[in-house]
Amino acid sequence: MAIKLKLDGSVRFFIAVIGLTVIAIVLKELSHIFIPFVIAYFLYFLFSPLNDYLQEKRIPIALVTLLDIIIIVIFIWGLSSFIIGSFVRFGEQVPIYFDKLNKIVSDTAISLKVKNSSFRHFSIQNIIARINYQDLAGGIFTSTFSLIGNTIFILFFFIFVITGHSTIYEAIRNRFVHKRVKPEPDGTKKEPQSTESNSDFDQWMGDKLNIERHENEKKLSNTFKAITEQIQRYIILKISINLATGIVVWIFLAILGVDFAFIWGLFTFLFNFIPTIGSAIALILPVTMTLLEFGSITFTAVIALILIAIQTLSFNLIEPNLIGKRLNLNPLLILFSVLIWGYIWGVVGMLLSVPLTAIIKIIISNSDSENLIFISDLMSKE
Repeated sequence: MAIKLKLDGSVRFFIAVIGLTVIAIVLKELSHIFIPFVIAYFLYFLFSPLNDYLQEKRIPIALVTLLDIIIIVIFIWGLSSFIIGSFVRFGEQVPIYFDKLNKIVSDTAISLKVKNSSFRHFSIQNIIARINYQDLAGGIFTSTFSLIGNTIFILFFFIFVITGHSTIYEAIRNRFVHKRVKPEPDGTKKEPQSTESNSDFDQWMGDKLNIERHENEKKLSNTFKAITEQIQRYIILKISINLATGIVVWIFLAILGVDFAFIWGLFTFLFNFIPTIGSAIALILPVTMTLLEFGSITFTAVIALILIAIQTLSFNLIEPNLIGKRLNLNPLLILFSVLIWGYIWGVVGMLLSVPLTAIIKIIISNSDSENLIFISDLMSKE
């Protein structure tokens, strides 16, 4: 006879906290496996409308997968080529900006009466000459090789996700949809029933089973559909906000005559996909360029304040509220999710934090547990 152990509510709470902590540690320690897998699954959901359409046209799954990979490779190649080309064009102007930087530091040191000769006769070229280019080249090579390896790993996962997702879906469907419905025992011994009553009872049980299967299958289908829509909605919103901000920065810097205004607008668009860190990089680069080009601290400060205002308006006010509204996520939850996933997976975790949180919310919102429904309500914006 099985003994059912009843635990106090506080005990269950701490057990749940310990379980979540263990899961977070596992995700952190095995990040080299889970990150490519999660990104590959995000790509699957992103390409699912196109893939479903092509499969409806009876195009083989192998050709569909090949087309997806070609699109991903072309996008990565085009983006990396443009970034490398931008740095090459910027590198051609580096000697001019070095001379301007030397003059700014030297003049500032003289005006502040700094007696240190290294500042009064500042030379960025001398500092660069002391750099160990062998270690720098080794770091760049290692980072590049790691990036290429991770990209190949993601594509490898992506191929298996496309071909294996239907099997995973069927396994989940068999587990949560096709479960048997058993009548609740009432503890009394029933008298033998006639054949006609048994037939009616079997029909009633069959109808009940079919209704429950239909409801569970509909709930499972809606869950996967909601996950796909949420990921697509987040990507579209994020691209739209970043694009609008990048265009505003480009136009603003071009009007004021800052060199490479289009490049800084593009970098604003790209780097702001990385929360917090990306915004800082997208701000530092054009501000540094303005200082080197015009040599005016006052003018540079004005540019910096305006860019900070643009970034704050776009990514601290508009984005959390707009994305929170569209994804029905509490803006405070978005902040916490960025911090938590950033701790677990670093910059990549920050990038994936919002869609991951949206997926978790969708899953627990379909639960029958009162505690999970309460958590889902806390995560919701409305």
